[in-house]
Amino acid sequence: MEASVRFPDGFLWGAATAAYQIEGAAHDDGRGPSIWDTFSRTPGKVHAGHTGDVACDHYHRYPQDVALMAELGLQAYRFSVSWPRIQPDGAGPVNPRGLDFYDRLVDALHGRGIDPIVTLYHWDLPQSLEDRGGWPNRETAERFAEYAVAVHARLGDRVGTWTTLNEPWCSAYLGYGNGVHAPGRQDPADTFAAVHHLLLGHGLAGRALRAAGVDTLGITLNPAAVFPADPDSAADLAAAHLVDGLHNRIFYDPLLLGRYPEDVLAHIDRFTDTAFLQDGDEKIINEPLDLLGINYYAPTYVAGRPDAAGGGGAYPGTEGIEFKAPTGPVTDMGWMIEPAGLTRLLERIARDYPPVPLMITENGAAFADKFGGDERDRVPDADRISYLDGHLRAVHEAIARGVDLRGYLVWSLLDNFEWAEGYRKRFGIIHVDYQTQRRVPKDSALWYQDVIRRNGL
Repeated sequence: MEASVRFPDGFLWGAATAAYQIEGAAHDDGRGPSIWDTFSRTPGKVHAGHTGDVACDHYHRYPQDVALMAELGLQAYRFSVSWPRIQPDGAGPVNPRGLDFYDRLVDALHGRGIDPIVTLYHWDLPQSLEDRGGWPNRETAERFAEYAVAVHARLGDRVGTWTTLNEPWCSAYLGYGNGVHAPGRQDPADTFAAVHHLLLGHGLAGRALRAAGVDTLGITLNPAAVFPADPDSAADLAAAHLVDGLHNRIFYDPLLLGRYPEDVLAHIDRFTDTAFLQDGDEKIINEPLDLLGINYYAPTYVAGRPDAAGGGGAYPGTEGIEFKAPTGPVTDMGWMIEPAGLTRLLERIARDYPPVPLMITENGAAFADKFGGDERDRVPDADRISYLDGHLRAVHEAIARGVDLRGYLVWSLLDNFEWAEGYRKRFGIIHVDYQTQRRVPKDSALWYQDVIRRNGL
């Protein structure tokens, strides 16, 4: 049996979700279409043609979901705001009915003693902005700042922590690089322009939110814990350095150091000029952060192999790099389970960049959960408990080694629409029957309840 561990006093425990994955109500109260509405209706893009039209119906069932959060003892709830609910066309007049929903949600959270953490963008770009060029277009960054101010004007008196973007790597590389996510484009030049304009949007929104009085400003990234397959191989080390540049340093360096890495800019020149990078942009992106969110699921191992195909659109220009297949146990997504990778990743961020408080804003796993025998109200998920236990111990180890890490938000509160995987992959600690919308806390939810109660394992 592993040793007990206790987290620091004041460590924040919570859960996270995203608007398009849980809200449903896709056509209610003036919401406009997003790129995910369009993408999910494109044949062959999402498993079984699933869409987020209904999802978990959280839009109508949020009081029940907030009650479940309180029952589990959650201290914080990270949710995203649906841009198309607030500005159906991505710009112009604000839709008050869209803001009304988040008004009610925030009040419900406060009524249960749960701290709301707002994410302004979790991938659901208004389709009208995509029609005008999407994130490769500088206008989208400017519109994002206007949208951020509109949301803050309504919720800012009751929400203290504001994160601008969730996982801009996914938005840029999966949306515009290999096309497996909305909007489904495949163009390396667009990919790198999207990276920059996502970061610029963060900076512009951050400045505007600061001016409006926001105290805690953050962004959430999904850094890759990239390791060479053979740490003694020069080719493998070079491969890891390039992949690290395309996944991590291209975001961390401008955000925290105020400049893009030179080797990454040279790599981008293979595909496009950097005319999208204008004087002063890096200073805007470098808006000081009060919190840096870290989403972690699995490590990445790479090797230098002349005949390897590379990472395709997800990593443009990585021909000659082999992305190693997972070894050992994997999740239902096929992702390698290696908690120690999280410790190493957190230490690396703390070592290589200026001090900024960190928070695990997503960590969790999909497994093929089933109700247990005749126990209709029980969902045994020992694999998920093992995954979470291991990763929380990895987080604790990082804190013990001096990493300034303030909290942990499990992904996810509810089973939900898992993007291109539709509804066939379940990440929730609460089981959702998509036919009846019945919620049943899994064994992992009850385990997490105990973790929160004891502030440790």
